[in-house]
Amino acid sequence: MAQYTAQDFKKGQPRWCPGCGDHFFLGAFHKALAEIGVEPHNTAVISGIGCSSRLPHYMATYGMNTIHGRATAIATGCKVANPHLSVWQISGDGDGLAIGGNHFIHANRRNIDINIVLLNNRIYGLTKGQYSPTSPRGFVSKSSPYGTVEDPFRPAELCFGARGRFFARAVATDAQGCIDILKAAHAHKGTSVCEILQNCVIFNNGTHDSVYSKPERAKHAIYVEHGKPLIFGENREFGLVQEGFGLKVVKIGENGITENDILVHDAHCQDNTLQLKLALMEGPDFPIALGVIRDVEAPTYDEAVAEQIDQISHKKPYHNFAQLLETNDTWEIK
Repeated sequence: MAQYTAQDFKKGQPRWCPGCGDHFFLGAFHKALAEIGVEPHNTAVISGIGCSSRLPHYMATYGMNTIHGRATAIATGCKVANPHLSVWQISGDGDGLAIGGNHFIHANRRNIDINIVLLNNRIYGLTKGQYSPTSPRGFVSKSSPYGTVEDPFRPAELCFGARGRFFARAVATDAQGCIDILKAAHAHKGTSVCEILQNCVIFNNGTHDSVYSKPERAKHAIYVEHGKPLIFGENREFGLVQEGFGLKVVKIGENGITENDILVHDAHCQDNTLQLKLALMEGPDFPIALGVIRDVEAPTYDEAVAEQIDQISHKKPYHNFAQLLETNDTWEIK
């Protein structure tokens, strides 16, 4: 198998604002694809419209910058038509969850073997600062000067509600965290959703500041890993336990709490109850969960379609156009 470097996947000069989270993610994406090892000519990167959707222009792979909200539809067709391709969809929170929301939920329901990367900065950046489907209630923007009066989508909740089998989260400035979940997404067979938390330095700077730097992540995030206890904190002094139907933060060493009392993460559990609770945690009372939160096997849409075509074609009395013509009445004109 050929060995690749990040340089093998690079092309062009990125044209994003200095400091944009897209720059950070692009670097991690190049490195992740190099480590995954799929040939550039067997990789396709599909996007819609938005700042993040410029990303295919900077990839030395097959790529397509499509229309607003339709990246999932194009990625689906790409995968079904050529199942051997490694297909990556790059969307922002507006492109992926507003006009593209219908495609997002049905991709998860169908479990098509594509990798959806949702770059979430909670704003419409390309169109200059309107609130998006993930902007919090009360958010002041150019299209909500007095604050939004609606609740946002939470990507994990939407994914899980659509019967999604894979959900992971990372921060754009955490290169290794991004690489880890991208590699896990590729290994997963079926629709994978990777939420990438990023800042828009022009229109929504600071929206993810609680986890944007390494010191802040140590305080406010928890890295979840299958089979490992849910422990976090600057000195790994806190943990998560179940209390009733919810989760509770405890301090190890206090009130007789030991590591044996801490919940162990199970990303492969079919029941998504605890996985969803992890995914929906937020400050200041809970840490933000990073890493692979859900990873469950299930039949994939593209494989099922290919199998169905194969089964039906073997039952047909014809296998090409000439044979098809011969199934009807024929006659010769002399």
